[in-house]
Amino acid sequence: MSGLAEVPVFEKRLLVTGGAGFIASHVVVSLVKNYPNYLIINLDKLDYCASLKNLETVSEKENYKFIQGDICEPDFIKQLFETEKIDIVLHFAAQTHVDLSFWHALEFTYVNVYGTNVLVAAAHEANVEKFVYVSTDEVYGGSTDEEFDESSPKRPTNPYASSKAAAECFVQSYWERYQFPVVITRSSNVYGPHQYPEKVIPKFISLLQQNRKCCIHGSGLQRRNFLYATDVVEAFLTVLKEGKPGEIYNIGTNFEMSIAQLAKELIHLIKKTSSESEMEHWMDYVKDRPTNDLRYPMNSEKMHNLGWRPKVPWKEGIKKTIEWYKENFHNWKNSEKALEPFPVTEPFAQLSGP
Repeated sequence: MSGLAEVPVFEKRLLVTGGAGFIASHVVVSLVKNYPNYLIINLDKLDYCASLKNLETVSEKENYKFIQGDICEPDFIKQLFETEKIDIVLHFAAQTHVDLSFWHALEFTYVNVYGTNVLVAAAHEANVEKFVYVSTDEVYGGSTDEEFDESSPKRPTNPYASSKAAAECFVQSYWERYQFPVVITRSSNVYGPHQYPEKVIPKFISLLQQNRKCCIHGSGLQRRNFLYATDVVEAFLTVLKEGKPGEIYNIGTNFEMSIAQLAKELIHLIKKTSSESEMEHWMDYVKDRPTNDLRYPMNSEKMHNLGWRPKVPWKEGIKKTIEWYKENFHNWKNSEKALEPFPVTEPFAQLSGP
């Protein structure tokens, strides 16, 4: 009939959970732009570290849809799969801040383990064709010399990593028991625009931009591998296309830096100084958290075999990140609270059971 707008017919309907968060928002933007034939559905609860401002470039696109909701509500999730006819799931939604997990271990268990269980059960019932679970290198625990590959044992040392490891077990069991096509990814630390400033890189950048000192936990000798946001997006697009059911993929980088060295790099770039004594002036060593793994060295050969490798050099990535925070620090209602040396416990509601 003439006069009626045509409703677009989509080849696939892809659900991204936690899509207003840091990494997932970059993935959503990329999917919406690169897959015009896919409907990208962003499900997010919009808690303290999420921001719809991360998605302003795609919010009006016809192949993008935002739904506010909670992965921990089984009836809502079941209905979502029924009404939206989901084909593929990319599951990012999680509580992720290690420091907070020590004070809110039950909350992390509830969201990360129970929520993932609710989601994978509904996806299995709906006969989804691919379920990608986004995990972390922290499930391996720390190591000073041993390089972890996907078959290395899980030895998590904090409540966040433990909850991610437990959730992995639930997801993997659906492959073992039903041959349900799940894929698990474990990535290094990711940095770039859109990251809530409780995490180390945006925290240090924001502190320095406000003429405040970098607060360094313990010795500052803990080393981390840092991967730029667009590189990790490419990794997820590769896993969506090439990742094999039942497999686990490390998404890592060889680029590694100690937290103290990271602070010095940022002081050099933001405060324009190379003097050691001036750098020390901008560094404030605070008490360490209960456990703090020294390193997470990962072997990412399996991802390289799928055709993915990180491309963005540190100097380029960190420059873009610093620029972004100059303009966007207030993208979150409570970004100031994130700059405390230790977590402020208010963002969390009291745990209410399932």
